[in-house]
Amino acid sequence: MKLYPLQFTPLYKYRIWGGEKLKTELNKHYNEENIGESWEISDVSGDETVVAEGSLKGNTLRDLTMEFKGDFVGEAVYEKFGEEFPLLIKFIDAKTPLSIQVHPSNEVAKMRHNSFGKNEMWYVMQADKDAELIVGFDEKINTDSYKTHLENNTILDVMHHETVQKGDTFYIPTGRVHAIGAGVLLAEIQQTSDVTYRIYDYDRVDSKTGAKRELHNELAIDVIDYEVHDTYKTDYSLEKNVSNTLVHSPYFRTNILDINSIIEKDYSAIDSFIIYMCVEGTVNVISEGETYTINNGETLLIPATLNNISLKADNAKVLEVYYKSFLVN
Repeated sequence: MKLYPLQFTPLYKYRIWGGEKLKTELNKHYNEENIGESWEISDVSGDETVVAEGSLKGNTLRDLTMEFKGDFVGEAVYEKFGEEFPLLIKFIDAKTPLSIQVHPSNEVAKMRHNSFGKNEMWYVMQADKDAELIVGFDEKINTDSYKTHLENNTILDVMHHETVQKGDTFYIPTGRVHAIGAGVLLAEIQQTSDVTYRIYDYDRVDSKTGAKRELHNELAIDVIDYEVHDTYKTDYSLEKNVSNTLVHSPYFRTNILDINSIIEKDYSAIDSFIIYMCVEGTVNVISEGETYTINNGETLLIPATLNNISLKADNAKVLEVYYKSFLVN
């Protein structure tokens, strides 16, 4: 069996805060209401995405890694992670605000949940007027004052609120409190983990369960980073038809390509799978003479053994995601 560029069948997730933009903006197809997340590429246990087309149709990421090993994920990636795929790729639509939350580090997540931690990033694809994200703190506090703000329902008063627009990008390391605000549609790239500590949820009730959602403040209290930063938004350049650095972290690297021509890519030095997330327009991806088309809101995974790729578009933006660690461990 031969590897080729792979599209996966998304998994659509009900969320108390979900809306309709995955349908209306990204042309996703589902019948349920309040769908907040489209899991595009997932190796989370019980939520594995499967190949949508071609001779490998129906295979999960784990199936592919078991069969093809380093040819699929990259030799260095396979050596580090074995049969576990390291990234989870999503599109998220927040009709109403998400809970204020925080994610544990690799060390804490391993000890408590036998999981990876959850470092992640956001790329805003569409935002309603005055829509905002909450990222980090605006005011210096400590554990005691944090607890007081929680008890008094004033935690939002000390957090950093930022009005956002299309193209805004944020890196969310573990320990940084955060929330997606109402009216934001974004692409999310994260470690393969579904561990989230919810610390504030507006006292709302889930209509499906008739109950408030569980909070995890005892778990969250010792993982929060209280440091205040001058800015939380990622600054980046956007030169045409090249890979512009967006977020390079120890857990994933993401570039953005603003394409209005043909780009020839040679990935032989990367030693990793490549994931393309189309975040605007339509792009044709050409590999070994075959053309694969992805539209706004679609993803494509390029196996590590396919090094020479062409991308062709009249006007499109694509996130280029791969694994390359800064750390030796």
